[in-house]
Amino acid sequence: MNFLHSSHQPSPSPPSFEEGELTFGQSVLQFVWETIKVVVISLLIIIPVRYFLIQPFFVNGASMDPNLYDHEYLIIDEISYRLHDPQRGDIIVFRYPRDPSQFFIKRIIGLPGETVEIRDGVIRISNESYPEGFVLDESGYLSPDVQTRGDISVTLKEDEYYVMGDNRRASLDSRSFGPVTRDYIVGRAWVRGWPIDRITVFERPEYNF
Repeated sequence: MNFLHSSHQPSPSPPSFEEGELTFGQSVLQFVWETIKVVVISLLIIIPVRYFLIQPFFVNGASMDPNLYDHEYLIIDEISYRLHDPQRGDIIVFRYPRDPSQFFIKRIIGLPGETVEIRDGVIRISNESYPEGFVLDESGYLSPDVQTRGDISVTLKEDEYYVMGDNRRASLDSRSFGPVTRDYIVGRAWVRGWPIDRITVFERPEYNF
């Protein structure tokens, strides 16, 4: 008995996929889509935080020595002053009144409505609570031998703040360019992030009146 063999072999069946299994092209598209979602969600979180809540700044100069050194990295809190007014002792970043493209960092000394007087190296503050004035005790952040140069008496308007650097001998501050208005204040120094051995969360000093 002769057996015949066909020269035509049946074509292999196309690959089959289990339910839920994706082709290579579909996997790539899904990966791209998931990546896009992650990027978009990240931007939705990062951009508001970066531009409306906190900002990084580098200290440039010696005007806040020894409490802040040149090239230290700071995180500035921009949200707190939307909830309450700046307070005496806060270290703030603000736009330089004579050139708003520049940013300065100083400490708030005088508040709106107060009279700030500098005489014989001493700062005296007068306000509604202390009409006779009081000597500002800055021992919480200045060395005892630091004196504040100047012969100044200024009464602040309702939106003005008097600011000074902690390094009083090397600080360009309100003694030179005058008070800073509220709309020029960017925020307060919140955290020193660099160098590592000086990482600090800044707290408002307490004053003894």
